[in-house]
Amino acid sequence: MLINIISRLFQLYQLAIVVFILMSWFPGAYNTGIGRFLGRICEPFLSIFRRFIPAIAGLDFSPIIALLVLQLAETGLFYLLQMLGLY
Repeated sequence: MLINIISRLFQLYQLAIVVFILMSWFPGAYNTGIGRFLGRICEPFLSIFRRFIPAIAGLDFSPIIALLVLQLAETGLFYLLQMLGLY
C-alpha cells in the first residue's frame, strides 16, 4: 500500500516535470496559474541540474538528467525497502 503511494508520487512528479518542460513550447504558458504552480514545484529540482549541465546550442538537457535521477532514486528507494523487508 505505502509502496504504491510512493510510486504514484514519483510518477506524478515526473509527469509534472514533463508538462512543465512542454509548456516552454507555448508563449505565456508559464504565466498561467498552472504554469506558476508547476514552476514552484519543478524549478527547485531542475535548477540543481541546470547549475552543472549547461545548455548546448540553446537546448537545455538538464530535465532529461533530472528525470533519470528521479527514476534512479525511485528504484534505489524500492531496492532499499526490499532489503529492509518492508516491500
